[in-house]
Amino acid sequence: MKISCVILTMGNRVAELNRAVESALTQTDGDVEVVIVGNGADVPEIAARPRPGSGATIKTVRIGHNAGIPMGRNRGVQECSGDVVLFLDDDGWYADGKLVAHVRERFASEPDLAVISFRVMDPDGGSVQRRHVPRLRAGDPERSSPVTTFLGGACAIRRSAYLQVGGLPERFFYAHEETDLAWRLLGEGYRIEYDAQTVMYHPLVLPSRHADFYRLNARNRVWLARRNLPWSLAVLYLGNWIVLTLLRERSGAALKAWFQGFREGLREPAGERRPMAWRTAWRMLRLGRPPIV
Repeated sequence: MKISCVILTMGNRVAELNRAVESALTQTDGDVEVVIVGNGADVPEIAARPRPGSGATIKTVRIGHNAGIPMGRNRGVQECSGDVVLFLDDDGWYADGKLVAHVRERFASEPDLAVISFRVMDPDGGSVQRRHVPRLRAGDPERSSPVTTFLGGACAIRRSAYLQVGGLPERFFYAHEETDLAWRLLGEGYRIEYDAQTVMYHPLVLPSRHADFYRLNARNRVWLARRNLPWSLAVLYLGNWIVLTLLRERSGAALKAWFQGFREGLREPAGERRPMAWRTAWRMLRLGRPPIV
């Protein structure tokens, strides 16, 4: 079973990219195919190189403009040849050289497993961010469990399953594209697991650092519901998120941007609608996260 690793970069973090590539190339299995996608930028020259005789390779691809995370990762998957694809942020890196061996063993022995979501750790020893544990009960990041979504920059995906459901929704650009993919995989009968044994290091950063975070977060939630949920669940899901946002967010500017994005999500095309079966919604309820929150 061949393993590929897709890394997106905008060319502005050369040292970090070098570290990320090095962590993939120095896995004990030694045959990882690394595909670096320059998202609106040339891929910078890096020092990391495959060990002689290891079977590992590095391939670079350039997209002429910043096409967003989903399109960048889709392009990387198109260019790679692995049975399983790791997605890694260019400022992240793998903590353990045995990660690929563990991932390969799991996917080889569990044919219904579509995604492994990794445990993300702060290299400086800070607490794990709640959003890095993709379940409602996120208090114990060292506990593995089935989940209904995953972390896009810290995961391994069965390539055939990814292609079967159409990959990531490219119109999303950023935010919730993984959940869209996850819901469609669950609808096809696959499993998604948060595996605490697979550890990735990533500096502690807030997603709100992105200028369009609140707008895209809201817009894409609406698109997620419109694309994937029966209408009755879509109304509950979006109503819940309106209430949660009003309760959590204290910034007037953030709320203004969020509701602007919400309106965009209602007005603009969401892409192909494939509402999940009620049995999939029931399965998600049994897994601890029904598609209304």
